[in-house]
Amino acid sequence: MTIQQNFSLKNHNTFGVNIYASYFAEVQSVEELLETLNYSKTQNLNVLFLGGGSNILFTKNFEGLVIQLNLKGISEEIIDENTVILSANAGENWHEFVQYCLSKNYGGLENLSLIPGNVGTSPMQNIGAYGTEIKDTFVSCKVLNLETLEIELLDNAQCKFGYRTSIFKVEEKGKYIILSVSFLLTREHHILKTEYGAIQTELKSLGISIPTIQDVSKAVINIRQSKLPDWRKLGNAGSFFKNPTILTEHYSTLQDKFPNIPGYPNQEGTKVPAGWLIENCGWKGKEIGNVASHEDQALVIINKTGTATGKEIFDFSTMIIESVREKFKIELEREVNII
Repeated sequence: MTIQQNFSLKNHNTFGVNIYASYFAEVQSVEELLETLNYSKTQNLNVLFLGGGSNILFTKNFEGLVIQLNLKGISEEIIDENTVILSANAGENWHEFVQYCLSKNYGGLENLSLIPGNVGTSPMQNIGAYGTEIKDTFVSCKVLNLETLEIELLDNAQCKFGYRTSIFKVEEKGKYIILSVSFLLTREHHILKTEYGAIQTELKSLGISIPTIQDVSKAVINIRQSKLPDWRKLGNAGSFFKNPTILTEHYSTLQDKFPNIPGYPNQEGTKVPAGWLIENCGWKGKEIGNVASHEDQALVIINKTGTATGKEIFDFSTMIIESVREKFKIELEREVNII
């Protein structure tokens, strides 16, 4: 384990923001993690844990120690002829892990193809796409309790998953570090979710009438590539805002003024697509300085020139929030973690 000083995080966040950490360490094992934590304690350093850097916006230099978890490894436990528990360590790339599952013909994660980031950060915001969320297949995660430095096992119920949230983002934020995650997947008799978004349309365009889990993954990849920019070429963090849920009465009032406003009923009220709200406030493709809303998906804020600062991106998002609030009386919430 090596601790580096005045370390640039430009290549460690998908926005490509060039900020610096006072100290930086990449750990390959739990033993190295404990050693690094001990160093931070003796030096009285603030600590920030970093996965793939895909859901974070740095607005300033980090005065402390950034620890990047690079724990690798995948294991499986066959439960019966139709189910398997697959466990992956925190440092495994999420999309590569999904593709590994598909190579083994294990079903359940195919709709989550091409989501950036690592396995270890996936439960934190209960990542989801095209009708599927982590909580649907999540069994448990192994965590390090930062207060006791003991390893614990948290099950699905204990994680209190909600829409893009969990205990790791709310009541237990900063208490645990996720070391590995286990999923219950199908080996046969896969249950496909193709009714959400444009999956059925994409499958039809591919000439597929009886899809496999691999076909669903391919359709999702095609859709995401057509709508979302590659962060390696154009810095972004995917969807910047959560889709808001508003009171059904509020939604009905908005329908009178905006007949085409989409809405999806749920237990709390009606969910409205944030991308639609942002686009209808005139932000789609709009540029201000080094920052822009993507021309194909208003929900995605991009580092247009590659030289944007985190503050520029944050200020751009604030202007979007204010315009949506003014026009629709809806308060957008950032999905991206702000540092």
